[in-house]
Parts: sequence; C-alpha cells; structure tokens
Amino acid sequence: MIAASDRLEFTPPTPPGFGRALGLALLAHLLLVAALTWGVHWKSQPQTISVDAELWSAVPKEAAPQRAGVAPEPQPEPEKVTPPPPPTPPAPKTEPEPPKVSEADIALEKEKLLLKKEAEKELLLEKQRLEKLKNEKLAREKELIEKKLQEKKLQEQKLQEKREQEKKLADEKRQKAVELERKAALEAKEDAKRMEAQRQANLKRMAGLAGATGAANATGKDLQSSGPSSGYAGRIRARIKPNIVFTEDINSNPVTEVDVRTSPDGTIISRKIIKSSGVTSWDEAVLRAIDKTETLPRDTNGQVPAALVISFRPKD
Repeated sequence: MIAASDRLEFTPPTPPGFGRALGLALLAHLLLVAALTWGVHWKSQPQTISVDAELWSAVPKEAAPQRAGVAPEPQPEPEKVTPPPPPTPPAPKTEPEPPKVSEADIALEKEKLLLKKEAEKELLLEKQRLEKLKNEKLAREKELIEKKLQEKKLQEQKLQEKREQEKKLADEKRQKAVELERKAALEAKEDAKRMEAQRQANLKRMAGLAGATGAANATGKDLQSSGPSSGYAGRIRARIKPNIVFTEDINSNPVTEVDVRTSPDGTIISRKIIKSSGVTSWDEAVLRAIDKTETLPRDTNGQVPAALVISFRPKD
C-alpha cells in the first residue's frame, strides 16, 4: 500500500484559488447538513388533533303537565348541530432520503483526509523537534554542570598542592633553622675549644718566660717566635695546589685569600674565604682542595701555626 506522502509527490500542482473553493465547499456542506437536520426535526414534532363535541343533559328530565285551556307554548326547535368532520389521520412519517454523494464530495473528503494526515504528520514532526531540543538543552545543562564540577575539582586540587608546597617550604625552613642552630652550636663549641687551647698556651707561656729563645732585641712575650719561616707559605701551597681541580680558562689571574685554622698537629679545623677572587668556580675549587689536603706540613721549628691566611691564584 502506497503511503499518502508518497502519493502526494506525484500529485499535480494545486490550481490557484484552491483554498477559497475548499472554503465554499465546506460552507455548502454545512448548510446542507443544517437543512437536513431542521427537516427531520420539523417532521418529528407531535401533531395536535382538534375535536369538537356537543354537550347534552347528563340526567333525562320529564316535562310538567299542561294546564287546561292554555295552549302549550311552542317549543323552539333544537338547533341542528353539524358534527365536525372526522379528524384527518396524520400522514405517515417518511424517512428522508439520504443525500446523494457526488464524486466531488468524495474527492473533497479524500482531500480532507490527506490534509488531516499531513497535519498529524507535521504535528508529530514538531513534537519530535521539540523533544530533540529538550534533550539537547538537558545535555548542555549536564555538560555545564560537569564542567563546573571539574573546575571546582581542579581548584581544590590546586589549593591542596599549594598547601602541600607551603608545608614543604615550612619544613625546609625549619630544617634549615635546625641545621643553622646545630652549626652555630658546633662553631661555639670549636671556639670554646680554641679559647681553652689559647688559654692553656698562655698559661704555659707565662710559666716558661724564663726559658724564652728569642733574640736579645726581641720584643715578643712567647718562649719562641710563632711566625712561619720564609719558605713555609711555599710549602703549604705546594701541599694544597696538586689537589686543586680547575679546568676553566679565564683571562685574568684573580687571587683568593683563605683563612685556615689548624690544630697543633697540623690538622685543618676550618677554612673560610676572606677575599673572593670574583670567580665562584675558582673559589670553590680552592676550598675543595683544602678539604682534601686535611693536614698542613710542620714548619722548620716543628710547629704548625694555629691561624694562616693563604692566597691562591689560578695561573701561579
């Protein structure tokens, strides 16, 4: 069976004035239906039958006797009453003949049916379109909600990372403070040791001033001169310089001065740069070399100075 929409594709174009003709046809049909309805209603009304009747005395009465010598009064003749004609029987009811349906009416009904189907189809399409729009709107709202939730989750994650970073920085700061305190405590302890050693040395010096070995014109107060000999600085450089590892090529020849503190046996206790060369890599190489050396050689008098200032140049 061919659908109505498929059949309409091959229908010739609608002639002009089709809407007006359709309206007039509908109006004519409505008038025809109204006339038929009124005719049936008129014939179905009840018929009223009118009947005439002559009234007589309900009880018969006898007249009184006539007096003698008195002629009886003439009695008026009763009026003849013409009986009414018998009522005409009502005409038998006849069913109205059904109106004849023409081919134009059949075509019009078919056209109306097609129009109704098309309207229902358009209504169905409109419902589907509205349903699709509704689903799209719901999908957009759902996507927007998911996006907001994702953004909120990212913000919470960033906040958590920030808190962890702040906590990490606080821990590092606290650890550095602890290390500084430990280092300060060690330095204070070393200073106390050095001061105690210096005090003991002073006591020994004061106890043995009588056996001093200085020259007649010496103005010192120690038993013997504590300054290094003239070649002692070269011996120290010769001990430390092989341990310097420096491969960079620099145009200038800057100097690095290092304050070195030692124990009586020559063990290096601490070292500190008091004058930088301006080349950080050279300064660090010098410090590493001093740490690697560990022990300084003794001077000609068999002693090692407690404090020395040693200078180093990369091209010496």
